[in-house]
Order: sequence, then structure tokens, then C-alpha cells
Amino acid sequence: MYVAVKGGERAIDNAHRLLDHARRGDPAVPEITPAQIDEQLALAVDRVMAEGSLYDRDLAALAIKQCRGDLIEAIFLVRAFRTTLPRFGASEPVDTAGMVIERRVSATYKDLPGGQVLGPTFDYTHRLVDFALAAGVELAEPAVAGAGEPIEAPHVTGLLNDEGLIETNPGEAQDRPVGDLTREPLEFPADRDLRLQNLARGDEGFLLALGYSTQRGFGRTHPFVGEIRFGEVEVAFTPEDLGFSVTLGRVALTECEMVTQFNGSAEVAPQFTRGYGLVFGQSERKAMSMALVDRALRTREFGEDVVAPAQDEEFVLSHSDNVQATGFVEHLKLPHYVDFQAELGLIRQLRREHAERVAAKQPEAAPRRETAE
Repeated sequence: MYVAVKGGERAIDNAHRLLDHARRGDPAVPEITPAQIDEQLALAVDRVMAEGSLYDRDLAALAIKQCRGDLIEAIFLVRAFRTTLPRFGASEPVDTAGMVIERRVSATYKDLPGGQVLGPTFDYTHRLVDFALAAGVELAEPAVAGAGEPIEAPHVTGLLNDEGLIETNPGEAQDRPVGDLTREPLEFPADRDLRLQNLARGDEGFLLALGYSTQRGFGRTHPFVGEIRFGEVEVAFTPEDLGFSVTLGRVALTECEMVTQFNGSAEVAPQFTRGYGLVFGQSERKAMSMALVDRALRTREFGEDVVAPAQDEEFVLSHSDNVQATGFVEHLKLPHYVDFQAELGLIRQLRREHAERVAAKQPEAAPRRETAE
């Protein structure tokens, strides 16, 4: 039988103290600092900021330390902290064309204005464990070109747009307020601004799987990476009492523009279509996945049939948030004693009824006849 648990509060306090010790680890090993996490685990910090919807490297690094490297738990902490912050207004749209570029690659053009800038990337590494890192290594100075001079690097899709070979950016012609997913509940059908916000906050692994599915035929994409660029952009804000914009600082962003297969009509000649991704920090996998799913979700705009999971707006947007998903999945660890007792009673009753039906269908045993010898 199941009985009520006693002493739950004391057990929880003890679990918290044990968690503190597990987080610290062996006292003989130097304790890791948030600054070390920020500098040496920068991509983890970038993911926590992106999916936590808050650009704060120090806070993201501290959350990673507090959560023992569990990034989804750290994202949860950052989201929770974000809700406590005052909101003064919305910034001006950032200009990614003016980005101070650290990395910029295109899979569609080898030679393009501004050139290819490989930057820091795993793309050309051998994917072999480097055991020398365990002992510490002396690093060679990185190559420096241009002495910090700005690079004239127009977007690759602009080159296609000049010839009318790609659809006009769908957001350019819309003169209306942008929705805010963090302040308004998501409703379906959702406009593209809310879809992109949802995807930017969405779980990287979930979007990666959906993006992969579109490449395997479960969605209409056939993509080419028009461009991926990573670097810093200025963020400006216009206070109401000033009437002009003030630069607040810079943030690091990854932008991906995906060039996908054609669309056209009797009035419009066939053109490439677009998918778009924009993410805090250096998060190329996430930005690419976001761009693939963005294009897959644009079925209503192009009159396409929904035939794959990545094209199902309600399915994608309702299940992409890892904080929400974690809450629903991990709450199963918490006590469900009353619910289970109800299920247990029901299954026992069903088994009794089943046994009675089976017994009722059995033929009665024939009387046994004895023969005399």
C-alpha cells in the first residue's frame, strides 16, 4: 500500500544542501568562476542568452554555474530573472548590414563583395579529441587582417534581389507594430513576426531536428545558405522625451539568410524564396535551423499544403519552447500518489470485470461418469 510521505520539507532542505556540495565538487579542485565560463564556454553562454531571451553574459554564465552545466535549467533561471526587470520600451531595429563582422560565409557565391571571413569555427577541424588541452598549451597569435577597418559586406540576398531572382523581404513592406510574444499570448494563425520570436527562443535541438526533417523531404525547402554572418551590431533606443535615438551599446548576433526553392504565379515570375534566422551570440546551428523552419512555416503565404510536421504552425510553435516542455515532462517526477491510486483502483476493477466475462464464456464442465469394471 502507498502511504503519505512524512518529513518532506526536511528532505527537500537536505537535497538542497547536497546539491550545493555536488555543484562545488571536490574542494581540492579550483572552483570555476562565471568569468571563466563566459570566456571559455562562450557558446554555452550564447545559447542560454538566446533561449532565455536576455542578453546578459554575466547572468547567463552565473546561471550555468548554478545549474551545474544544465543549459535548459539555466535558460529557465534567466527567463525567470527576465520577468523581474522593468521595461522602458523597444529598441530601434538593428542594422545587420552595419555589423562589425567576425565571421561571414556564403555557400552560394565563392567570390562576393567583402569576401568570405572564416572566423572562429569548427567547420574545418578534424573532430578528434585534442588531449593536449588537458595539459594546457601555448597558443599561437591569431592572424589579423585589416587592422579593425570596417568591411563593406552587403547581404548576399541583396545581389539576388537586384536581379529580381528572390522574393522581396516580406517584412519591408509592412508598416505596423511588431508583436511581443513575451507580453501577449500566442494565437493561431500567427504572423511571421511572432513566429520568428518563437523560433528565436525555441530549443536548438528541437529546431535542428525539424530543420533536418525538411532536408529529408518532410517540408518544402531545398535550401542553400545564402549567408551566415556573426559579429556585433549597435543597439539604439529613442526615449520619448528626447525624440532622437541614443546608442545603448553593442550585442553579438548570428544571422542566417537561407535561399530556398521557387515560388511564382501568373503575375510574378518564378523567384527564390527566403528563410531567416537571427540569434544572440555565435549560434550558427540554431540560426540555420531557425531559417529552415521559418521557410517551412510560410505555407499560407505561398498557398502550399501542410504535409509535414515542420510546416504545421501549431505543432511547431506549441512545442518549441524548452522551458515549457521541461515543465510538462519533469513535473512527472513530482508526487502523483492520489492520481496513481485512482488509476490503480480502475485497472483492478477492469481486470475483475474482464475475468468475470471470461469465466461467463467458459462452457460448464461435463459431469464425470464412473464405469464399473
